[in-house]
Amino acid sequence: MAVGKNKRLSKSGKKGQQKRKVIDFMTRKEWYDIVAPSSFTKRSICKTLVNKSVGNKNCADQLKGRVFEVNLGDLNEDEQQAHRNIKLKVEDVQGRSCLTQFQGMALTTDKLRSLVRKWCTLIEASLDLKTSDGYTLRVFVIGFTKRRNNQVKKNCYAQSSQVLRLRKKMFDVMSAAVTKSDLQSCVKKFQLETIGKDIEKMSNGIYPLRDVHVRKVKVVKAPKFDNLKLMDAHGNEIPASKEEMGIAAE
Repeated sequence: MAVGKNKRLSKSGKKGQQKRKVIDFMTRKEWYDIVAPSSFTKRSICKTLVNKSVGNKNCADQLKGRVFEVNLGDLNEDEQQAHRNIKLKVEDVQGRSCLTQFQGMALTTDKLRSLVRKWCTLIEASLDLKTSDGYTLRVFVIGFTKRRNNQVKKNCYAQSSQVLRLRKKMFDVMSAAVTKSDLQSCVKKFQLETIGKDIEKMSNGIYPLRDVHVRKVKVVKAPKFDNLKLMDAHGNEIPASKEEMGIAAE
């Protein structure tokens, strides 16, 4: 067999093959704003891409259900709250704005690792609680024992009976804080860390605690979608999208 170029083949490849058209897939997509509930300082948090509506395929159906994880420090423009991440789920699409609802919360990994120390007892508690507006939340709380004032002993280990009593106090505070409030009020309590502060106060009679935090929150079950409740969570106000105003996305 002769070595060299095959003159029967064109430069594009096989004989008779035509060059493919270069298609820009971004022309088929649209930008949408992700809008956070009014309980947060910053409302327009980011943008997302979706394929344009074609035929029976509606872009709103593709957007609903998407979950976005955002740092709480960015949402409230406060670096002191940067140790928490918030999950927001798209519930409805109006114009070029995706209205979200609270879906979960968690401490960042670096914050969680920084709390662990030697010579103390770690206490955890988790409970499924139902809010007044029908949301079922799974709340996880974490805390650590600390040395008493003027204590000489190096460690501060709690007895198993004390751990049970402390966990019972955690359950009581969690139930009182969540079951009597709606979802938006619960989110504010999680941001202000009132649950952890209340647990620290009530535990002093059993064993003093430090660094009590709501470690994680999951929305286990949500009620049937209600547009009025969603708009109420957004303060009946939606920030104008740049695309709707004719401003190009950055």
